[in-house]
Parts: sequence; structure tokens; C-alpha cells
Amino acid sequence: MSGPAQHDPYIRVRGAREHNLRSVDVDLPRDALVVFTGVSGSGKSSLAFGTVYAEAQRRYFESVAPYARRLIHQVGAPRVGEITGLPPAVSLEQRRSSPGSRSSVGTVTTLSNSLRMLFSRAGVYPPGAERLDSDAFSPNTAAGACPGCQGMGRVHDTSEELLVPDPGLSVREGAIAAWPGAWQGKNLRDILDALGYDVDRPWRELAPADREWILFTDEQPVVTVHPVREADRIQRPYQGTYMSARRYVLHTFADSKSPALRAKAERFLTSAPCRVCGGGRLRPEALAVTFAGRTIAELAALPLTELAGVLAREAGGDGAAGGETARVLTAGLRERIATVTELGLGYLSLDRATPTLSGGELQRLRLATQLRAGLFGVVYVLDEPSAGLHPADTEALLVVLDRLKAAGNSVFVVEHHLDVVRHADWLVDVGPHAGVHGGRVLHSGPPEGLREVAGSATRRFLFDRGAPPARAVREPSGWLRVGPVTRHNLRALEAELPLGALTAVTGVSGSGKSTLVGELSADMPGVRRLVTVDQRPIGRTPRSNLATYTGLFDVVRKLFAGTEEARARGYRAGRFSFNVAGGRCGTCQGEGFVSVELLFLPSTYTPCPDCGGARYEPETLEVRYRGRNVAEVLDLTVEAAAEFLADVPAAVRSLGALLDVGLGYLRLGQPATELSGGEAQRVKLAAELQRPRRGHTLYVLDEPTTGLHPADVEVLMRQLHGLVEAGHSVVVVEHDMDVVAGADWVVDLGPGGGDEGGRIVAAGTPAEVAASSAGRTAPYLAAALRGRG
Repeated sequence: MSGPAQHDPYIRVRGAREHNLRSVDVDLPRDALVVFTGVSGSGKSSLAFGTVYAEAQRRYFESVAPYARRLIHQVGAPRVGEITGLPPAVSLEQRRSSPGSRSSVGTVTTLSNSLRMLFSRAGVYPPGAERLDSDAFSPNTAAGACPGCQGMGRVHDTSEELLVPDPGLSVREGAIAAWPGAWQGKNLRDILDALGYDVDRPWRELAPADREWILFTDEQPVVTVHPVREADRIQRPYQGTYMSARRYVLHTFADSKSPALRAKAERFLTSAPCRVCGGGRLRPEALAVTFAGRTIAELAALPLTELAGVLAREAGGDGAAGGETARVLTAGLRERIATVTELGLGYLSLDRATPTLSGGELQRLRLATQLRAGLFGVVYVLDEPSAGLHPADTEALLVVLDRLKAAGNSVFVVEHHLDVVRHADWLVDVGPHAGVHGGRVLHSGPPEGLREVAGSATRRFLFDRGAPPARAVREPSGWLRVGPVTRHNLRALEAELPLGALTAVTGVSGSGKSTLVGELSADMPGVRRLVTVDQRPIGRTPRSNLATYTGLFDVVRKLFAGTEEARARGYRAGRFSFNVAGGRCGTCQGEGFVSVELLFLPSTYTPCPDCGGARYEPETLEVRYRGRNVAEVLDLTVEAAAEFLADVPAAVRSLGALLDVGLGYLRLGQPATELSGGEAQRVKLAAELQRPRRGHTLYVLDEPTTGLHPADVEVLMRQLHGLVEAGHSVVVVEHDMDVVAGADWVVDLGPGGGDEGGRIVAAGTPAEVAASSAGRTAPYLAAALRGRG
């Protein structure tokens, strides 16, 4: 007889202690839409992803052979007492891996596979041509990739003008700007000298044949180099290998792992469509095959809505090529495209590169793929699927979530969008506040039950929302004229944005909002300074943290260097940095943890055995400031640090700015890699707020409320309005209608996405745009202005 746990309709979590969770016990219903809410940093993601999903993944890996386990990224075992009734789980997060330029909408959704099969089996071939395998229609395989560009569609090259911007300089003076600096550049110059080239004559006076060889040769001669002796160094002869400037730039751009080096190399390159395939990425024999009169490259470049229309017309025609095979394949392809367009992504094309997608777009593509997978009895864990969605598209999202649930699955969603929260079968509200002040489940049950929970920050927005307070619209101090802009789906678009005001740019996904705002520059009349505050990470390694980014770390290190103990020992500020040798722990190099290699298992990280995770040598930690060592100060929250350093003017300004944007719960030493996109954006805003004012500044924010609870949105908007009151201008791309309702000016693009967008359908004050009959924003903005009960 089977045990009762198999019939238990709940996933029961006991003693969850991941991150800031305080030994949480909670029951989550299966076969239901469960929404997790709470302010940023409250612990909702730690419960949904860090505990429930992590435990489901751990159990799955228990059944995988140890050798195979090490090949798969694992999130590690969560800190939890026990979880019962847990089915297999699928995570759909917004975090991206590191997709290369070959990854596209077609590869993520696997729609490209179906399109290739259609061309292979039902395409129209030239007379006498052999039928090709589906791999021949992929630019990512040897069988299909164009030999001229290796399937990239574009070729990169360089020119003498780019490589040598100042021909009046000699090679020794740095004429070849594309070469690396420091020793590597000197090495190449010394090799040229050893090869007999004149490195002291101005570049323009060298023979054309010599200039051509130095910059463009594919030869890599090896010569003995006799370095010029320097007084303080002994340098022996060595064997040096020459690399031309062109070869160095192309090699760096293609293979370097450093974004900075790649960006520098890109400055010396031109990019043009491949002459062999014309940008089609495929071999000539594949591009000779057509369907509906178009090549596969042409169909892959169409917006998905238009592609579906082409397939529908071809299927409905009398003389459709391929007969029954074509009918079956096109029907399947159209069904799968319909799932993607249903989620508001019909403006994307199959060849759109994955790195150009937002996190929200990428997650919804994965969601569409799962919807077609037809899995049963699975827990889907989603991270704010409404991110980047216009209110008009949110209704379609709810339909998709309901379909996942109706197929016999449990859908767990971390979400801030109130329409999604209202739609939930079960609501888990985590709080009451962020960080150490959160980590408790305030409510777990039907959404209506939250009405009785007085300590919930979500309750006020869900049930007690009244009309927004009346605010006079600001008069512009001037106007910023943008355009004409012709880029992506914008066609000679011209716009006027007010200065000295808060402007919201609205429109459905793909309407051209980000493209328009991306045209703003510091060179425009009326703009003295332009600051873009985005949600990209403030650093990509654990060495970058809150204190280093805001400059607080410099203040802290100087405070410790100024203590009597530090002066007596001769310690300077550098001694208290974990990024340089001297005071940091030598075992972990200041990381605080060490990697442990396990045979047949993934590498694991454990606290450093010598410093215990403190990052510093014991001698460094002996120096104390007001009873704390430097590691203990870095472990303080912003809130605690503001009290601890209340009489240090240099720290008060930075800490005050962080408190003003609602980040008091973060630790000073919190690694940048642990911050969400919304937190990273507010850290950047705080860093900007603490700077001394330097004349008029235009602040540009692209969807700043993504990942923010409505209570956090209020904090953010107070800061943005404060910037405008101080005489600056703010432009936000936004879908949150409450934010738009509080703006001074609204520019609404549309009416649709892709080719159906790219036009300004309404512009004016929020009330004027709400009264407009054009576009899809007006009714939702009107509802926000009236206020929702």
C-alpha cells in the first residue's frame, strides 16, 4: 500500500534557512498557480528558487551518475530541514547563460529545426539539384555554414587608416594604435626592429610594401631579439614571434575572454555583409532552395507574425510545393509560432541574436517552448514572467500560465505585477521588509486572505489602492528634438522630449521604445551630461561589491589606515584591500573561499581554511576601528553602517544615498554577483545621487521598475522626481502605468510591435494620452489615473 505522502496535495517545506529565510515552514498546493510576493530582498526568490527548485534539482541529480553530474551546472543543496511532496521542477529564470552570437530566437525555441526540415523535405530545388539534409540549412554546422564567413553572415576586416590613425608617428612612437600596450607592444616593436624594419622613421615615409607587410602579413617569423639594455634591468636575448596588426586585432576580437580587450579590438574593425552569401550565412546550394518563393534566410528574417502569414497563405494555396509533407510541416510550425506570438513576441524574427534580447523576452521564449513540450506533473518556477510586458500583453500571459496549470502542472511564480498576483490561486507573501528585516512568511493561502495581514507591504497595493495624489504637471524648461531616426523598426521618426521634466516612453513590446531612447546622446543641444542607469551588473566577479562600486571601500580603508595601531605597524590603506597582495589572505587571494576539485563531481567552494571567509591575513584583522576589524565592517548592512559611521562625512553621503533608494538591507561587502538587476540599477542611481551636482543632466532609465515591488517603485520614483526638482531631466521607458500616470509627459509608440510599430501614436501629458483613442496604452493609463479599488 502506498504511503500517504504520495496523495498529499501539498508541497510541505520545513525549516527553510536559505539566505535570509528564518527557518520558514510553509505548505504550497500542487496543481495550482502559486504567486510569491514581497519587497525586493525579502526572501521570496530564496524560497521559490533557492529552496524549492534547488531541492528538486538536487534530488534529480541524485539519480544521475557521478561522472555525468560534473558536466552539469548544479545549484547546490539548499539549507532546509525537509521538503515532502515535491515533484520534478523546471526553472525558467531571466538570468541568461553566456549565449554566443550564433544563439538566436530560432535556436532557443527550436523553431529553426522545424523550418530547416520544411526546406529539406518540401523546398523547391533547382532542376537537377540533389535534395539536401536539414543540417545543410543550418549556419551552425559544417554542412551548411558559408565558407566565406563561417556562417556568421558578416565578415570583419580592417584597414591601414584604422590601424594607423596618425601616420606622422613612427612605429616606436606608437603609430600602430591597434597594437597592445606595455610589454607586449614593445615586444612587437623590438621584433620588427630585429627583422630590419625602420621603427624610428615616420609611418608615412615607409615604403608601401613594408607598410603592407607590417600590418597585413599572415607570416609569423621567429627571430632572436636583443632588447635595449636598461640601467636597472638585465634583459637577455629571446626568441620572438611576429604577429601582424591585422592578425592581432582579429585574434583578440575572436578569442579574447576580456570584454575590454574585445571592445578595443572592435574599434579597429569594419563589419560588412559576407560577399559569398550576401549575409545569408549559408552555402550557395542551400540558398538556391526556396519555399513560398523565399530562401530560408529570408523567412528567418521575417517577424514571426509575418512568417506565420506566409506559411498560412502557402498552406492554403492549391499548388503548394511538397504536397502532404509541406501541409503537415507548415501546420506544426504555425502552431509553435502561435505560442510565441501569444506571449507578445510576434515582432521577433528567428534570426534575432539571443544576446540582444531582454531577460523577460528570453524567459517568455523558454516558456513558449515548455508549453509545447506537453510535460505533466511538473513544478514550473518562473521569475517575474511579466517583466517587459505591456499591460495589453499581460492578459495573454495569464492565459498561458493557466494552460500550463490545466495540463496537470504546478506553476510557481515570483511576481510583482498586481494583475498576475490577483489571478493567483494561492499567494505566499514574504517580508515584512528586506534583508535581515524579512525572511518570514506573512501569508500563505488564497489572495483574499492577505487583506487581514496588517504587516504586509503587498496588502496596501492589492486592496487599498486609491487614486494617485493629484500633482501639477511641470512646465518644460526647453525641448529636446530627436531624429529623424531610421533604425530597426523606426522610419525617419522625429520626437520632442521636454527638458526639466519626467518623460515616460510607452508602447507594447517591440514598438521601438528602447531604440528611440538609445538615440539620446550628450552631443544633443540642451544636454550637458547624459547618464544611462541600466540594470546590468555593477561587476562580474565577487571582488566587485557595493563598497567598491560606491567608493565607500576607499573611505573604510583610510579610516583603518588612520588608526594608531595601523600607523604603529606602518600599514597604509592598501593593506586593508582584499584586491591587492599585502593584507589579504594568501591562501584564497582575498576571495574568502577556495575551490575544491572532486573526482567525478562538480567543483565545490568552501570557506578558506586559513581566513575562514574573512579574506584577510590575521595580522590585518588585528587592527580595529571602534571595536571592529575591516572584515566585520564590510559585513555590516548599509543601515547598520550608517549608524556606525554617522560622524564620518565621507561615508554619510554614500550611505544616505543607498538608504534613500531603499537598499539599507544590503551588506557593504555584498558581492556584485549576488545583486538582482533592480538592485544593481538602484546602486548605480545611488552612486549618481551622491555626486556633487555638475549642471543639467539627462538621466535615461530603461524599464527601471523591472523586478521591483510596488513599495520599492514608490521609493525609486521619489528619487527620480527629486532629480527633476533639482533641475535635471529624466526619461524612462516604462510599462508600469502607475509610474506613467505620475510623469509630466508621455510619448506612446506603436500601435503594435515590429513592423506594426515604430510610430508615435500619442504624445502629451498623461491625461491627454489617456484620452487618446490611438494606441493600446490609453485605456490602461486612464484606469491608472482613476485609481483602482
